[in-house]
Amino acid sequence: MKAFMTRRKSLLVAASAALALSLSACGGGTTTTNPTVAEKPTFAAGSTMEKLSSAGTIKIGTKFDQPLFGQKGLDGKPIGFDVEIGKLIAAKLGIPADKIEWKETVSANREQFIKNSDVDIIVATYTINDKRKAEVSFAGPYYEAGQALMVNKDNTSITKPEDVKGKKVCSVTGSTPAATIVEKYQAELVPAATYSACLEPLRNKQVEAITTDNVILAGFVNKEPEAFKLASDETFTKEPYGIGLKKDDTEFRNWINDQLEEFASDGSYKKAWEATAGAVIKTAPELPELNRY
Repeated sequence: MKAFMTRRKSLLVAASAALALSLSACGGGTTTTNPTVAEKPTFAAGSTMEKLSSAGTIKIGTKFDQPLFGQKGLDGKPIGFDVEIGKLIAAKLGIPADKIEWKETVSANREQFIKNSDVDIIVATYTINDKRKAEVSFAGPYYEAGQALMVNKDNTSITKPEDVKGKKVCSVTGSTPAATIVEKYQAELVPAATYSACLEPLRNKQVEAITTDNVILAGFVNKEPEAFKLASDETFTKEPYGIGLKKDDTEFRNWINDQLEEFASDGSYKKAWEATAGAVIKTAPELPELNRY
């Protein structure tokens, strides 16, 4: 009887996970929009906007493993809020969604991808900070998140960042949250290439928590609510997400900032949120004050 109940519980958990994945792909967690594509837009000769518009295609870096913001769907195409922001920018250049070349980027390779021209822009839960601004430029921010902790559902020992001192915490190599949890809260970092790679170590209790931005963790909790939870609803940093681009391309950066303001005023920003992260985080955010440096 005990073996039967254990097997039944396992089947229910597996079914719940499959249902969550299905909902995410079909609209319960993330859907897609089709922004209106500008017809024959004109730009200054030689500008990045003119070059991309004339080429009729754009390479956009995003995450492929971040539920709600950037995750590969069942059809192999990425979906999420970051993806929608990328599509809106491309549409203003006269580039339809099917002409976007999506490139998977992880925290450790974002600056190099921009510098090597592997991508034209990056929209990938990319926190703006001074260290990164020394290597690349940023438009935005278009969203402000905050660092949080995710633990196993039965964990009651971690409710605030101070509780991770001396404990094993998984985060992504080269990320802002990884540095913060070690330098400020003295956790023992267990590095990973992606946040999804932290899930099994947490599930198996090889680590006691995962740390990154609250919206990323909320996506994981949404997919497996019986396995994981946020340690607290409170965040302990401010993480302004920006759009990464080539260093000192001021004209392109200013143009993207102008588009972000237009997305906020014409309702497309809110529509993008409601189609994606808004499935879990119901309160639609306001566009943060842009940093026009």
